[in-house]
Amino acid sequence: MNLLVTGGCGFIGSNFIRQRLLENGSGLMKLVNLDALTYAGNPANLADLAGDPRYVFVHGDIGDITIVTRLLADHAIDAVVNFAAESHVDRSIDSPEPFVQTNVVGTLRLLNCARLHWSKLSEPRKSAFRFLHVSTDEVYGTLAPTDPAFTEETPFAPNSPYAASKAASDHLVRSFQHTYGFPTLTTNCSNNYGPYHFPEKLIPLMILNALEGKPLPVYGDGMQIRDWLYVGDHAAAIWLVLQRGRVGETYNIGGLNEQPNLAIVKAICALLDEKSPRPDGKSYASQISHVADRPGHDRRYAIDCAKLQRELGWSPRESFATGIEKTVDWYLTHRAWAADITAKKYARERLGVAK
Repeated sequence: MNLLVTGGCGFIGSNFIRQRLLENGSGLMKLVNLDALTYAGNPANLADLAGDPRYVFVHGDIGDITIVTRLLADHAIDAVVNFAAESHVDRSIDSPEPFVQTNVVGTLRLLNCARLHWSKLSEPRKSAFRFLHVSTDEVYGTLAPTDPAFTEETPFAPNSPYAASKAASDHLVRSFQHTYGFPTLTTNCSNNYGPYHFPEKLIPLMILNALEGKPLPVYGDGMQIRDWLYVGDHAAAIWLVLQRGRVGETYNIGGLNEQPNLAIVKAICALLDEKSPRPDGKSYASQISHVADRPGHDRRYAIDCAKLQRELGWSPRESFATGIEKTVDWYLTHRAWAADITAKKYARERLGVAK
């Protein structure tokens, strides 16, 4: 298989690429990574793969029809996995337009280029071609404490500009399958965590702020519940869906681990107390501070991934206890990576580049 991955220098994309190229039996002849390198895209995430002859990095945007068309043809692409997205809710509240541009317009252009490429393929390559779109559980809206978890049949009810832009892209993917017979797959995942997570997101932010002696800001009462999925488990699920998922179907991917944000922060503090104690002997939990809640903050997400388990035999390998310990250990041993990416982020923002 010759695989095009978009947004592969981001958190989930880079973990997927590393897993595919380092795991025996992937069957990849070539993996092309197209990434615009906006603030959250970091080539250093994949620096250790630079010498792999199967790996090709291309700096470019999914909305650039010329680049995408050329890559699909020149590398005889057999499948596309689309991770490329603006994904931070707070940023979407501050400035929704970049989310529409990348997540809606960009996905539309990528879809159309891939469809035209697919239409020209001869059999059996045409029948084997796949376009997998990676989305989020946020398209489903919010849940009350006793509501059943989101299924693939849950109506869309996005509550943030980010979620709305992803819902729109999901609808576009579905429409291409129904209108053109284009072989698409969609996955909707719960909150990911693990190595190479950009430092503005909850778990890495809390780890790094704790170690730097900064406050650990928790929105509102901290009882917003999320289903936490270890990124390695997510990457494995995506690969399984790409290989064996039914064309036109959506598959929810969850970690089977609902936790309130405050409990996540306290778990991180407990691990850091054990692994890297504060010099004054106090718990990192003393740094927790409650701040004003985010506008329109969804109260609870939960994923029902029974379809994925039933049809493809997938289950997460990591419990939250094992996954969060691996994550804390990774950040403790990769302080330089975090410092570098944070410095570059703020340098770009000072220059008025990507906010």
